[in-house]
Amino acid sequence: MNDFDGLVAIVTGGASGIGAATVAHLRGRGATVASLDLKADAGQDADLAVPCDVCDAASVDAAVAAVLTRFGRLDVLINNAGIGAAGDVAANSDEEWFRVLDVNVVGIARVSRAALPHLRRSPQAAIVNTSSVVASVGVPQRALYGASKGAVAALTLAMAADHVAENIRVNAVLPGTADTPWVTRLLDAADDPAAAAAALRARQPIGRLVSADEVAASIAYLASPAAASTTGTLLAVDGGMASLRLPR
Repeated sequence: MNDFDGLVAIVTGGASGIGAATVAHLRGRGATVASLDLKADAGQDADLAVPCDVCDAASVDAAVAAVLTRFGRLDVLINNAGIGAAGDVAANSDEEWFRVLDVNVVGIARVSRAALPHLRRSPQAAIVNTSSVVASVGVPQRALYGASKGAVAALTLAMAADHVAENIRVNAVLPGTADTPWVTRLLDAADDPAAAAAALRARQPIGRLVSADEVAASIAYLASPAAASTTGTLLAVDGGMASLRLPR
């Protein structure tokens, strides 16, 4: 497929996990892709790797400007940068709440704000945000993370309403538990990593973790010109976790 031929995309958090898989997927379908990440040197599969801290407006503005200087246009924005958090509502300090919300929610606002003037000039403009299944399903020990990703889902719908008249489509993916570096670190820190991994697999009806490539393929669908009538959609990529209740 070459449905992204001639289009320029930005992927935040593009150096690893779902972001890196999305960079590779979009490039494989013809896009020119810039990876924005704290670890810009790790974005080796991208056409351009730009250092960017989504918590710093000046860093974001400079990174988006670098993409425009290099490629002259912007058509697709994938707001994927994010961090995790574990614990119930009492487990995290105020500082941790501010940090996670700053990266996961306000970071999307900063990057989108910088990108919008350029997206408005694109005939195929699309934004895709990475939310999570925990935006719609209560999962133990994910209070802060769930709050942040619930905010991403709500923000996505608001952005879709705000920009539909400008022909900028805005959607989100809601992955289940995915095989990513953050989940690996979470399992490594568990008292019994093997049991923790089995529990994560078991809570998704397909019986395994979602792969980063599967999420990337869903992101690419939402961003593709072939999905020109799809906006304001929250697409679950969660192995049935949010919608299926199977007998045990």
